Amino acid sequence: MAYIFIALTILLTVYGQLMLKWQVGLHAPLPGESIGLSFYLRLLLNPWVISAFAAAFGASLAWMAAISKMELSRAYPFMALNFVLVGLIAVPLFGESFTTSKLIGLALIIFGLLFFTRI
Repeated sequence: MAYIFIALTILLTVYGQLMLKWQVGLHAPLPGESIGLSFYLRLLLNPWVISAFAAAFGASLAWMAAISKMELSRAYPFMALNFVLVGLIAVPLFGESFTTSKLIGLALIIFGLLFFTRI
C-alpha cells in the first residue's frame, strides 16, 4: 500500500509542477517588465494554479500516508522520479531541450533508484 501512496505523491507533484510552468509561461510579464503584485495575484486566482496548490497539498497527504507505512530512508529515494517525469514530459509539452547530458542524468537517476531499492 505504501507504494501506491508514493506513486500518488509523485503524480500529484509532477502535475503541480507542470501546471505551474504552463500558467507562469502564459502569464509571465514581457521582457523588461518588473514582476509585481498584479502578476502574482493573477496567478494566485488562476484555477490551474489553484489546482497545482491543491495537488501539492494532496501530495503531502499521500506522502504522510506513505511514510507511515514505510521507512523514510526507503521511501524518499522514489521522489527522484519527480525529476525524471518532469524532465521527460517538459520536452514535448513545453518544447524544452533534451540533450545527451539530460538523458545521461535521467538514466543515472533511474539506475540509482533501481540499485538502491535492490539493497
